[in-house]
Amino acid sequence: MLIVTTNDIPGYHIDEILGEVWGLTVRSRNVISQFGAGLKSIFGGELRGMTRVLIESRNQAMQRLIEEATARGANAILAMRFDTSELGQMWTEICAYGTAARVSRVAPTT
Repeated sequence: MLIVTTNDIPGYHIDEILGEVWGLTVRSRNVISQFGAGLKSIFGGELRGMTRVLIESRNQAMQRLIEEATARGANAILAMRFDTSELGQMWTEICAYGTAARVSRVAPTT
């Protein structure tokens, strides 16, 4: 699956647009992790536990995005983006979205 943040792929022709696709995950906040992150933020530095959770969440959202695009018959996702929103006080939604498409490589000209 080709995944790009651009609206086209150099060297490829867009044969068919199959529509918008999403990959979602909702994560609850771990109270202990939040407390530890709060303490760490007082002294500065990276919140490694929070970074790890964010990476896992984005990977899960991406996998779901790829699965939905594949189910539609796509071999590429154009204009891929991430979005994050808070749901209440305890949940965070991570969304990967883009446009599913069928693309083909353009033969080089000589």
